[in-house]
Amino acid sequence: MAECILVTGASRGIGKAVAVELAKGGYDLVVHYVRDADGANATAEAVTAMGLNARVVQFDISSRDQTRAVLEQDVEQYGVYYGVVCNAGISIDAVFPMLSGDDWDRVIHTNLDGFYNVLAPVIMPMIRRRAPGRIVTLASVSGLVGNRGQVNYSAAKAGIIGATKALALELASRKITVNCVAPGLIDTDMSEHAPRDEIVKLIPVGRIGRPEEVAGLVRFLMSEDAAYITRQVIAVDGGLV
Repeated sequence: MAECILVTGASRGIGKAVAVELAKGGYDLVVHYVRDADGANATAEAVTAMGLNARVVQFDISSRDQTRAVLEQDVEQYGVYYGVVCNAGISIDAVFPMLSGDDWDRVIHTNLDGFYNVLAPVIMPMIRRRAPGRIVTLASVSGLVGNRGQVNYSAAKAGIIGATKALALELASRKITVNCVAPGLIDTDMSEHAPRDEIVKLIPVGRIGRPEEVAGLVRFLMSEDAAYITRQVIAVDGGLV
């Protein structure tokens, strides 16, 4: 029986690419979405087409109670996850003087609180499993160096980096690795409104990244070959940072 991995925000973009790439690695998938049911089902179908199992779960990662209820039920019914990819997130961009309190709260509650809300219900079951496990979080180069017009997003992603490093220390003796992937400018819906032409001029490789290039790294970090890699933040940004 294949190991099972939960991927949040897997209905499109990087999350979908990660789920499909992990299926190529032989893993069963739990495909999470919050609104795009059709996209999540399409991801699941792409996984099952490769002969792996996939099921779809729906919850809002900013809702602690809802997230816990769904994940606890899923683990109870189907078993403990081998790995978790914390990918789901949002961005609401504006220069700081124009950033509303609601814009700040929504980005922090979804991106940073989501780290706790998703992982808190599944960590102890993973520990009790007494077997190797993998956790990969998705931050951003914005969380590494900051980005104009993204003070809220940079704060949330920087918080994820710190939380990832601390959690890695706590779980290392349990053979559960915890690493962070920090994408740069990637060709997804989230980056559609970014000044792509201007950013590309700053990227040494001279192009936008593909979701599959992020997914390939996540697949490696989930593998047995990555058992001695933990507490790391790896940028996938074409040399931008």
